[in-house]
Amino acid sequence: MDKNEIMKQVQEALEAIRPYLNADGGDISIIELTDDYIVKVKMNGACEGCPMSMQTLKNGVEMVVKTKVPIIKEVISV
Repeated sequence: MDKNEIMKQVQEALEAIRPYLNADGGDISIIELTDDYIVKVKMNGACEGCPMSMQTLKNGVEMVVKTKVPIIKEVISV
């Protein structure tokens, strides 16, 4: 599977959870997919400074992305 296809699948996974982030005034954007399959994201809006954003990232975003795109090793915020 090439990197563009992986990025497309990651984007689709994020679209599935974006409404939940938007409901709280936040959002997320992909910054980079590294060669070792780590997705770097930026938390936006209310998520940017929220104390719960790391928990949302790991228990929500990362879980969904890794379930839908098993090749992904980790999702980190930059």
